[in-house]
Amino acid sequence: MARKATKKKRGLIYLYTGEGGGKTTNAFGFALRAIGHGYKVIIIQFMKGWDDIGEVKACRRLAPECEIYQFGRKEFVDPKNPSPEDYRLAEKGLAFARKALKKKPRLLVLDEINLAAAFGLIKVKDVLKLLDKVPPSTVVMLTGRRAPRALIDRADFVSVIEDVKHPAREGIPARKGIEY
Repeated sequence: MARKATKKKRGLIYLYTGEGGGKTTNAFGFALRAIGHGYKVIIIQFMKGWDDIGEVKACRRLAPECEIYQFGRKEFVDPKNPSPEDYRLAEKGLAFARKALKKKPRLLVLDEINLAAAFGLIKVKDVLKLLDKVPPSTVVMLTGRRAPRALIDRADFVSVIEDVKHPAREGIPARKGIEY
């Protein structure tokens, strides 16, 4: 027997976490699917500030349906000692996400927000407040390792990506067009 669809007061929240690779790539696959149907997609990357990567280049080619914004430095964040700039950029990214929601995109990807929250660059309660304001027509996708329990609990769809095997452990460096 088919279940009757219920109308939600807010859009769905998808969350991808875990120690395995492919969380961002998965989100970009969803973005590509939405763009293929003519929908608007906004991608906000936390803790990432390098634009010589395939997903950034692809989004720019797919404009205006795809918008991508980065809120991070080119260097990796030191989880034990984040810089004041890391905190400032993460807060700026979260403020930008609030504004992006007002545009009511079909898909809003908050890439690496799980890890930004886990590192304490942004407060989990502030992310939860943002998720309370998701319009019914928008899907929000949260990615990143170490998703805080409160975000997992809030999400409607959760996948944990497991690290079973990785070429880097065999000394194979990341490859342009595949891993970045």
